[in-house]
Parts: sequence; structure tokens; C-alpha cells
Amino acid sequence: MLMMIEDSSSGNLEVKEVLNLETLSTDASIKRSHDFLLKHASTRLSLVIMYVDLVGSTRMSMTLPADKVVTISRAFSYEMSSVVESYDGYVLKYVGDAVIAFFPSDFNKYLTYDKAVRCAKSMITVLKNEINPILRKDNCAELKIKIGIDEGENVVVQYGYDRSSQIDLLGYTMNVAGKITSLTGPNQISVGENIYKLLHPNTQTEFQESSSLEDKWKYLDRDTDKIYKVYTLK
Repeated sequence: MLMMIEDSSSGNLEVKEVLNLETLSTDASIKRSHDFLLKHASTRLSLVIMYVDLVGSTRMSMTLPADKVVTISRAFSYEMSSVVESYDGYVLKYVGDAVIAFFPSDFNKYLTYDKAVRCAKSMITVLKNEINPILRKDNCAELKIKIGIDEGENVVVQYGYDRSSQIDLLGYTMNVAGKITSLTGPNQISVGENIYKLLHPNTQTEFQESSSLEDKWKYLDRDTDKIYKVYTLK
């Protein structure tokens, strides 16, 4: 988490890091994910994939002092990881300014899809209500995120032969979720057609089909060979 501490020499407020290593450790989040996937190495898993991309991180890295960029990036990663785990999800990895998470969907797809969407909404709420107010007091630009979610089979790949070797996910769904995220606007949530179809009807009404993809979107539904639809939260 972040808190504001006054610099007695200048009177200015500075962003400082306050870490609860037991609950906010990104290392612990990755280990939890690794341990889960290790049980399924070299198999296919049905998973909900979520990309959480921090908007404007390049500009932030160019305009803020390095130590402040690191502090904000760490706080962002910790907070997003905490939200993911509170909805029974797993943090797969941190890639630059993005958090990639997954939710096992074999047991109950309806419940898992709903959890993933609620998780995404909570991420934006945490950003708006907990992180950004502190950044504003420190005269830092507010953070925004864009979130893409899709579901499908993924291959669990371990790059090595001992238990500590890197483990990752490969598959069409990873590519689709990443592309959905890249085409999503700031502080918006987009889901693939597989997710949308099984959302609760009340939740479906909160989404609308994305009509602005045009020639930017070429992904096909593997069952119908038609354009795979994307839906964005209104």
C-alpha cells in the first residue's frame, strides 16, 4: 500500500511505500500461482485469463524520478495482486506495466466468469479510491488501467525439469486476452464472447458489443469461424 509522509525539510508530501510482506508480497503471489500450475504441468487447462495494463506508464517513467516510478509500480502490482487473490484468482506474472492473472474455470464457469468481472471492477475501484487520491496529494498524475478478459484452454509449460523452473501458459486465449486489452480504453473492462455468453443476464446488460474494432480485430471464433465478438462495460 501507499501512504503520504511529509518531508520535514521541504514541507512537501512524498509518496512512500509501506509493505505488508505477508499479504502484499508479489513473490508470494507468483509462488502461489507456480504451485497451482505445477500440479498441471504439461496438460491443458480451461482458464479465465485477465490482462491488467497500466495506462501511461511510459510517460510516467520519463517524467518522474526513478525511485518514485518504482514505488508507484510496486504499489500498483501489490494492490492488483491483492484484489486478484481476494476473488480466488492467481497472478501468473508481471510483464512490464501489466499484471496477468488467471482463474481456473473447470468447476463452475458461471461463477468463475462472474468473479473475474467483479474482480476487474474492484481493481478500478481500488485505483480510483485508494491509490489515486494519494497520488493527487503528491502532485502525481492519476493512474488508469485497461482490463481484458477471455476464457479457453491453455497449455501449462514448464521450462525446465526441477520444481523451481519457470512455468507459464501458452494458447490462443492468452493472445486474444492480450489483444482485447490493447484495444480497450482507460478504466474500461472488455470481455470476449465466451465470457459474455455465460455472464448473469443482469451483468450482461452492463456490457455492450464493441463496435469500434473495425480492421483492428481479426480473431475468429474457433467453433464458427466467424469474427469473435468483444463486449465492453458501458
